[in-house]
Amino acid sequence: MRKKVFIIIATMLFGGNCVMQAQNEKDEIIVTDNDGKEETIDLPEAMNYEVDSLLNLYYSKTYLQQDEDCNYRDENRDYPKEVYIERLSRLPNVMEMPYNEIVQKFIDRYTGRLRHSVSYMLGASNFYIPIFEEALEAYGLPLELKYLPVIESALNPKATSHAGAAGLWQFMVATGKQYGLEINSLIDERRDPIKSSYAAAHYLKDLYNIFGDWSLVIAAYNCGPENINKAIHRADGQADYWKIYPYLPRETRGYVPAFIAANYVMNYYCEHNICPMRTTLPAKTDTVVVSKDVHLKQIADVCGIDIEELRTLNPQYRRDIVNGNNKPSVIRLPANATNTFIANEDSIYRYETDALLTRRSLVEVESSKYTTSTSSSRKSYSKSKSRKRKSSRRSRTRKKSVTVRSGDTLSEIAERHHTTVKKLRQLNGIKGNNIRAGKKIRVK
Repeated sequence: MRKKVFIIIATMLFGGNCVMQAQNEKDEIIVTDNDGKEETIDLPEAMNYEVDSLLNLYYSKTYLQQDEDCNYRDENRDYPKEVYIERLSRLPNVMEMPYNEIVQKFIDRYTGRLRHSVSYMLGASNFYIPIFEEALEAYGLPLELKYLPVIESALNPKATSHAGAAGLWQFMVATGKQYGLEINSLIDERRDPIKSSYAAAHYLKDLYNIFGDWSLVIAAYNCGPENINKAIHRADGQADYWKIYPYLPRETRGYVPAFIAANYVMNYYCEHNICPMRTTLPAKTDTVVVSKDVHLKQIADVCGIDIEELRTLNPQYRRDIVNGNNKPSVIRLPANATNTFIANEDSIYRYETDALLTRRSLVEVESSKYTTSTSSSRKSYSKSKSRKRKSSRRSRTRKKSVTVRSGDTLSEIAERHHTTVKKLRQLNGIKGNNIRAGKKIRVK
């Protein structure tokens, strides 16, 4: 075990495993074109996220609070469109930030119905924006991309979309692995704010090398480069977001306008009477590296750390288990707890190991209770088997199903019901190892 020599500010915040909940009355906006025809545009999922859930999370309650000194009246202020055009033109951006009715609809959504979410995100941005900017700078990207996670995840590192995208930058599994994020049953680095930010910057850089246009890049980030290429083809080769707009998926049609609106509201919130939540810097943290399996509860109980704080500092560990046996693994701790960890490391590994780390590395196979050693005994067994064939066939064909519990694996279910993973796959048409909690599967 070795201790890293640098200390960083604790930025792994808001540890609830939150799935974005879309409300039917809120998940779309309607715009009218010049011909009076109405168009429905889907909102990015993060724009339907309930702020109450975010404010209930560990670091929200610990380090964010309402600013009682902010005397703005909690109501939006409207301006002529020329004001919005002028404000967008003044932003110090490389990326194009044009104005139109669709952009206005998204600005209205942020400054109106979502104004309290904006207040929360302005407070949370004090933790996350430095991480985003550092990653973007490392790849030479425009810093205004730091607001992409505003529309992707509402700045919740454990946000999970209905499609399975996860983390601040909402990586799908395949794309996350492509950009070096480790994802398996025990760890999901899509939820690690630092690693996912560098992976996102790398991905955005690659998309820019393909399209050479930032509006197309962030559209491709939402729906994939294949859909952008199809839309360009249908638009007779015009590689302009606003030209291919009619050929894009409904959500992607709102994605670039939402990004422009996010840049607007994160800079001009004062003009709309939005008070940022007051931020208290979290405690400093340090890291330790372990080369043995350890459960976060072992660390929390022995070192006297709140388990929720420990989970929040290490959101990448899906089941509280750090798989140090596989490879040296990093654990982030409050800075004042690192010496306690070092002094009690052996005690930590021994603490409630049988209860918390239950995977067996060695098992004995019970020998058979019935053996046959002669030809006659084999014949006798064969006749007995023949006489019982009908009844045994009936018993073999009886079906039995069980409900998958949270954390179950196929091998665990097979062991409990005295069958094999292969048979479970055959009975249920399962090709890989993925099973969903709450689903019923056959074990006979």
